[in-house]
Amino acid sequence: MPSEYEQFTLNIKNLTGIDLALYKESQMKRRLTSLYEKKGYSSFTEYYKNIKMEPAILNEFLDRMTINVSEFYRNYKRWEIFENKILPRMLKSSPSLKIWSAACSTGEEPYTIAMILSKYLPLSNLSIYATDIDENVLVKAKRGIYPERSLNEVPIDIKNKFFIQEDGFYRVTDDIKRTVTFKKHNLLAEKFQTHYDLIVCRNVLIYFTEEAKSHLYQKFSAALKSDGVFFVGSTEQIFNPAQFNLTTEDTFFYKKI
Repeated sequence: MPSEYEQFTLNIKNLTGIDLALYKESQMKRRLTSLYEKKGYSSFTEYYKNIKMEPAILNEFLDRMTINVSEFYRNYKRWEIFENKILPRMLKSSPSLKIWSAACSTGEEPYTIAMILSKYLPLSNLSIYATDIDENVLVKAKRGIYPERSLNEVPIDIKNKFFIQEDGFYRVTDDIKRTVTFKKHNLLAEKFQTHYDLIVCRNVLIYFTEEAKSHLYQKFSAALKSDGVFFVGSTEQIFNPAQFNLTTEDTFFYKKI
């Protein structure tokens, strides 16, 4: 007999296609227990019954499951390395880049990529694909309106050029918004497109089991073209990149061999 939590994960997989068994169990269980207790439920069984009946509760569950913490130019020094070291090499071999921001959350990351690239390419030449499993965050990403704290690391010239202040919030300009196409996508369950010059997937893989992580590294590597770059978060160093046909180009940047 499966435990109550195991039954919950099976039910969620049948309902949404999301396999919670691929996430670190102790972290996910703790997060979801805290959520259902706040809602006044006493068990995973009761929680699932309500998820199934109420779309708002399902959406809240998806939000909590996918940890949507993001900001523009997050870990600014990494973006400097991208702009000054990685990007020049990429542009030398290909003037038009195929780019994917995977698990993009509320859109700060793909918009950051567009803002950096705008210094080197016309915005009309830019096309960035951005995906997330959570439809709620994609709605916010498409809207492109952010609180001031999301802009803490944005250089002042970029802030002045690509943001419009409105009612205490900042709206990304339409020319930047047009460079990004947002789409719902399940990294663990769905196929990846291929021949990417750059894939950025940061601060997401830490929530997965080692087995799921390894599976994703294989998929990301296969999605890159030769010499393409995989950019990960600051807690996600790949210690055996050669196993995935990758080599370290700089800390947290891996090049397809």
